[in-house]
Amino acid sequence: MKKASVADMKNNLRKYLRYVGQGGRATIYKRNTAVAALVPAHAAANGPSARLAANIERLAREGIVRRGTGKVPVDQLDQPFGEASGVLDCLLAERASG
Repeated sequence: MKKASVADMKNNLRKYLRYVGQGGRATIYKRNTAVAALVPAHAAANGPSARLAANIERLAREGIVRRGTGKVPVDQLDQPFGEASGVLDCLLAERASG
């Protein structure tokens, strides 16, 4: 793995792209702090997020999980009304009793 500053990466981008294209990896630093990693495209496509998406897709096909629509029903956004459940009161009473 190679290390490069932002300025070095900018000035020698072709060299780093060739290196990464051959399977290498490069970490980009800004003021001695790693800010990015340049990895081969096939490594990024097979990374943890790609595996997670594939697993979720498989679980959805098998009927184990159901994908959401991204829309939250309005009734779930409403504030609860009526008598309080008393959970807070029970917790405070338990703490007071030791």
